[in-house]
Amino acid sequence: MKLGKIPPEMLEDMLGQVKLTDSRVLLGPRLGEDAALIDYGERVLVAKTDPITFATDLIGWYVVHINANDVACMGAKPRWFMATLLLPQSSDEAGVRDIFKQITGACDSLGVTLVGGHTEVTRGLERPVIVGCMLGEAEKGKIVTTSGARIGDSIVLTKGIALEGSAALARELPHDLRAAGVAEVAIAQAAEFLFTPGISVVRDASVACSAAEAHSMHDPTEGGLATGLHEVAKAAGVGMVIEEELIPIAPQCRLICDALGLDPLGLLASGCLALTLSPQDAPGLLSALEKAGVQAWEIGRVTGAEGGVLLRGPEGVKPMPTFERDELARYLDG
Repeated sequence: MKLGKIPPEMLEDMLGQVKLTDSRVLLGPRLGEDAALIDYGERVLVAKTDPITFATDLIGWYVVHINANDVACMGAKPRWFMATLLLPQSSDEAGVRDIFKQITGACDSLGVTLVGGHTEVTRGLERPVIVGCMLGEAEKGKIVTTSGARIGDSIVLTKGIALEGSAALARELPHDLRAAGVAEVAIAQAAEFLFTPGISVVRDASVACSAAEAHSMHDPTEGGLATGLHEVAKAAGVGMVIEEELIPIAPQCRLICDALGLDPLGLLASGCLALTLSPQDAPGLLSALEKAGVQAWEIGRVTGAEGGVLLRGPEGVKPMPTFERDELARYLDG
């Protein structure tokens, strides 16, 4: 099989075989939904797990924020974190301690408590692999799901796309970027996208939930914005029309993608929050995000499912591209 996520059709088929026998499971495994929901009386427990398999630089910092994002996108507050760290035999004590500091530092920045995990040196690994599990909680009636998008909704996007993918390339493969003609200053700026504007959407989601009634929220990750929007449309049974010229792409992201022959629409996109809400609520949300220091743009509308997900640009309307796997995985496979 190829690097990256397994094909969505295969995943959907397997998930369709899962039988939920516990009535307290409000939301189980489902394509497009990135966290589980469990009834805890007056509260809802939100559970998420995700690995970091490519990055080696700041891997502990990554894993906390990536998992926290999906909990926050459910309208919940991330609270408790666990991690399983698998290390190659080439690891040294200083490196392991550094990863641990990254985890605790990221947890502290979000007000999350590290409650457990597992660490071992594992045969056959070329680089560290870490799998995180984030638990959060929310009030009943305040949960937001990917499937909540409604026909007529405005689609709002924060920060910009391909931030994570551009940062990963700048940090892990700077020699490739230099060889492709990307200026040193652009590589350095892209590397800092992890922090500014940042790949965490916890604050974005918190502001959105406070300032408006978000019908759906989603954290586009592997497969980029295009895959994230297709996931929302599939989960909600809707279509979309996206204005290509309104999609925010940082100049450094554009430079990196052009140099390596990558499509930014299909490149790792953590850092942008895609949400839908009533059009009349969009101006107030954009204003609230701006006051919180989070840039945001209204990039399109939710339509009926019959139209599919469409991209309207200078050359007219065409289907939003689909990506069998993330552009980063495709690049790594040569």
